[in-house]
Amino acid sequence: MAVDPQSIEELVAANRILADQGVLDGYGHVSVRQAGDAQRYLLARSRAPELVTTDDVLEFDLDSNPLEGGREQRLYLERFIHGEIYRARPDVGAVVHHHSPSVIPFAASTISLRALYHMSAFLGEGVPVFEIRQAGGMTDMLVRTPELARALARVVGTHGAALMRGHGAVVTGTSLPHAVGRAIYMELNARLQAQAIALGGDVTYLAGEEARQAEATIGSFERAWELWKRRVAAR
Repeated sequence: MAVDPQSIEELVAANRILADQGVLDGYGHVSVRQAGDAQRYLLARSRAPELVTTDDVLEFDLDSNPLEGGREQRLYLERFIHGEIYRARPDVGAVVHHHSPSVIPFAASTISLRALYHMSAFLGEGVPVFEIRQAGGMTDMLVRTPELARALARVVGTHGAALMRGHGAVVTGTSLPHAVGRAIYMELNARLQAQAIALGGDVTYLAGEEARQAEATIGSFERAWELWKRRVAAR
């Protein structure tokens, strides 16, 4: 099946948006499931997200093997994250893996990352933490094998995101705008939560029912996606 050119262009935009919003820097990556073929996904070759172009986008199977000439390219070592999450979660249409500095402390602390305001409602009452030592012992912290990626996918479970201790996070969504929006507001929530904790006293988080209602109202961030795309296109 031919790859939809619009899907490629949207993936390029997603890379640039996440870089523009400070979620990705020279590292991290975002993928989208292939339209019309749930056993394939699109991901760029190993390149800084802000520099990704349509020529960099490759097609992969769920074993994270590149198709159509991609074997000659340098690939992301952690591409297995995407394949194994798509395999485990038929409902997921896009995946973001980022190293946002604001989320790192919450993976190393006993304080859970929780929804503090309505735009990050998908975080709910807590985000699970992937402890790579439990899955692979002493490692370089990278999810560089299918086995480690499957362990990470199990921790993600039905959640919208999971933290990765000493590393970053993985975020899922039903679409690129959904996953990108979640990643952006996850980063912002982490900053706000740290600020609220630093003020001292008790912090009031969204209750479970508040989070569910807020998430349903926000939807897939389509309005923000339009703005983010226009902003990076103007550069």
